[in-house]
Amino acid sequence: MAISLTKGQKTNLTKENPNLKKIIASLGWDDESIDFDLDISAFLLNAEEKVTQDVDFIFYNNMESETKAVIHTGSSRTEEGHNETIMVDFSKIPSDIEKIPIIVTIHEAGERQQNFGQISTAFIRIINEDDNEEILRYDLAEDFSIETAIIIAELYKSSGEWKFRAVGSGFRDGLNALCRNFGVNV
Repeated sequence: MAISLTKGQKTNLTKENPNLKKIIASLGWDDESIDFDLDISAFLLNAEEKVTQDVDFIFYNNMESETKAVIHTGSSRTEEGHNETIMVDFSKIPSDIEKIPIIVTIHEAGERQQNFGQISTAFIRIINEDDNEEILRYDLAEDFSIETAIIIAELYKSSGEWKFRAVGSGFRDGLNALCRNFGVNV
């Protein structure tokens, strides 16, 4: 049975699931009142919380990391609504990578005058790629009135184990601000 997390909660992914090698981080949303295009992205960060190179920023224009540890699989539509996924292979993550924040942004938020205050059903699920079982889910229930980018979650390494933290931290200046913060040249 999947764990349901709230903002700030953590869980140890690889200790609780010792055979866990690959996960799918699946962003989902369903809000038919306005046409939203949410995008998922990830940054591979070192101990200083910076990318070591620009290709460590995985998004729709750079679909995979150099080692193929993190792969953006694009977007789709399912019975449950919209869906974007990133696959993570823990065995291929370079040893100097300590954290992988998972980001959600609204595509063309400024042009469309959209923000996360208009979306009521965004969530992220972590799925075991081997058996397609949902391990955990975090429903983004915070009230974001002006934010156009959110760090929804973080995968992070601690004592050799990979853990998950439900973050839910919003940013007004979108993805460009996060890129600069994490050391990506934009």
